[in-house]
Amino acid sequence: MSMDLYRELILEHYQYPRNMGDLKDPDIHHHDKNPLCGDQVGIGVKLDENKVVDIKFRGQGCAISQASTSILTEKAKGMTVEQLKALTKDDIQEWLGVPLSPTRLKCALLPLTVLQAGIYKKEEENPS
Repeated sequence: MSMDLYRELILEHYQYPRNMGDLKDPDIHHHDKNPLCGDQVGIGVKLDENKVVDIKFRGQGCAISQASTSILTEKAKGMTVEQLKALTKDDIQEWLGVPLSPTRLKCALLPLTVLQAGIYKKEEENPS
């Protein structure tokens, strides 16, 4: 894909985010913000047999943070918790498809940080 198509993808996810909303009684939920720019993301996840069956988010912020959250929620459906824990910044950068400055990279990684923090929080509360 060309850079222009990736930019269009980011704008489309920002303007028409996928999976925006709230889940009733999520198995995983976490919210955080980037204090440097004010971006905020809250993610809720429903699991069945340790697999994501539904995922929703609420957030506000720049196009990169919100598009990254929308894309992550699409990719996360059907993944196991272990697969979610194994996601890295490289996955996010690949999905966004555009080079990001260090400041913009923080915006793009906020949803991954929130999702993984929610997973670890749940595991601490309910060790198996």
